[in-house]
Amino acid sequence: MANRRYSCIALSNPKSPTNVGSIMRAAGCYGVNSVFYTGVRYDRAKDFITDTKKVHQDVPLINIDDLRKILPLGCTPVAIELVEGARPLPEYTHPDRALYIFGPEDGSLDKEIRDWCEDVVYIPTNGCMNLAATVNVVLYDRLAKGLNTKSGPLFK
Repeated sequence: MANRRYSCIALSNPKSPTNVGSIMRAAGCYGVNSVFYTGVRYDRAKDFITDTKKVHQDVPLINIDDLRKILPLGCTPVAIELVEGARPLPEYTHPDRALYIFGPEDGSLDKEIRDWCEDVVYIPTNGCMNLAATVNVVLYDRLAKGLNTKSGPLFK
């Protein structure tokens, strides 16, 4: 039987190896299946990766040219973006199978990506958060709402 629970992360043109390293660590902590990224900025800086737990040995970190090409079967694309009309994270029910898409540290997700996503969610804060912190908050929220997902508890 296929695992009903699946999550992966997509990063749109990240630039900071520190953030990507922290995101990889979060991926390992929260059971993310894979991390995808677009753009070339990270590739130029990845020699300085701060994946201190070497999560990339267990969770694939894959460069792709188009986020739409990697949507895993049955996954709901969820844009995480502070924009008008987005749903607040505290009220959000996570899909069992999700692709969480995050914008770059110094910009926003393109509207065409947001339009392609089934859900657009934001974290209510005073201002915008660091990319790695945002990923951690979303993944923790997924874990903490284990009883509030479409299939019930994430961990038993």
